[in-house]
Amino acid sequence: MNRRWLIGAITVAGLVATTMAFNLVQAGAATQTLHQLAAAKGKYFGSATDNGELSDTAYTAVLGGGEFGQTTPGNSMKWDATEPTRGTFSFTRGDAIVTFAQSHNMTVRGHTLVWHSQLPSWVGSLPAAEVQPAMVNHITQVATHFKGKVFAWDVVNEPFNEDGTFRATPFYNAMGSSYVATALRAARAADPDAKLYVNDYNTDGLGAKSDAMYNLVKQLKADGVPIDGVGFQAHLAIQYGFPSQMQQNLQRFADLGVDVAITELDVRMVLPRDATKDATQATYYSNVVKACVAVTRCVGVTIWDYTDKYSWVPSVFSGQGAALPWDENLQKKPTAYNAIVAALGGTIESPSPSASVSTSPSPSASISTSPPPAGACTATYRVVNSWPGGFQGEVVVTNPAGRTGWTVTWTFANGQQVSQLWNGTVSQSGANVTVRNAAWNGTGTATFGFLASWNGTNTAPVPACA
Repeated sequence: MNRRWLIGAITVAGLVATTMAFNLVQAGAATQTLHQLAAAKGKYFGSATDNGELSDTAYTAVLGGGEFGQTTPGNSMKWDATEPTRGTFSFTRGDAIVTFAQSHNMTVRGHTLVWHSQLPSWVGSLPAAEVQPAMVNHITQVATHFKGKVFAWDVVNEPFNEDGTFRATPFYNAMGSSYVATALRAARAADPDAKLYVNDYNTDGLGAKSDAMYNLVKQLKADGVPIDGVGFQAHLAIQYGFPSQMQQNLQRFADLGVDVAITELDVRMVLPRDATKDATQATYYSNVVKACVAVTRCVGVTIWDYTDKYSWVPSVFSGQGAALPWDENLQKKPTAYNAIVAALGGTIESPSPSASVSTSPSPSASISTSPPPAGACTATYRVVNSWPGGFQGEVVVTNPAGRTGWTVTWTFANGQQVSQLWNGTVSQSGANVTVRNAAWNGTGTATFGFLASWNGTNTAPVPACA
């Protein structure tokens, strides 16, 4: 994946984080790695990589250090890397990434067998009658070489235009839409145990392109074509809004009887970074991960490399970047990283006692619940962690059956200010805070978390839920 144009539909407001909270949260650490948290939910959390990065020892220490249980080679298994000349194959680069992954207990996703981009020129020069034999041979040779070393293949990558029509590629031009089924059958024959996917971008939410993918998968299933999953690239941008109804979209594909996966996640912004943009970015990361967690057949999430140091974004989108949860110095961005941790059900440790952690009451002593009127929702507030000048809070909302949507309000007594919130939409006027449900968590039990500043006293408010 090297070139992406993303179209959003919903504007998500950013929240201004205080410098003190931003810096002090960075001193915290997750109680478990992203891989461990995802595995506890039956999923994986991974990072793409590429061969050039493997010589950077500081980078590989993080990549192979336990945060990630899976990796995808960004370029080294694509057609131009594996068959630059017809009939002459090279697997050296792909083998290097597989070897790294195996030595660090990481699984590998194969990417990608058939794609219109990064094709050597000889493919586009073939007579129409020779395209199918060349495609089948390429799939057979590459998938056979990596057989048993990858758990899944992105067999066909980016088959659709934005309006849902098939993209005009050498494969479509020669074979029509049947090239997708032909590719999947060839991949199954070469690597019977690997999961076979079709992968695309701008299909993350509901729309014409995702409808086209849905109809393709439905038809492939009806025709008995081997397809095991659909990949959603999720190359997002905060200036374009969050994809419409992502969780519902993932679920409708799962209901067809296929797995779904977030395959290439990043969230770019117009530079320079600031606290507001970071907070919005964190909300996007949280929303994506929560959507995957909520869908049983969503098998995992892969970020498209973990650090801005090696992001593809700045070279393609002028003036944009800062798209990943680690910055260019390989340091975690507290807002994005912590939002992912929270979305996976984890908590963030406060700094160690040597960092002058506040001795405010323990979280169990900072719980406040609204008295529930008959038929109303209930809200329980607690302080999860606290440090000098900042804290992490959490509210659990229980909505009675039949109710759709909720609004939680409270009033801070000591000048506390919310700097970031995930899994809801927040507004604050003076001491008064209002949080409304996100598009996907308005029914049943929901949990939202937030970061806020405090100074001296941090009295837990009593939330009201309506």
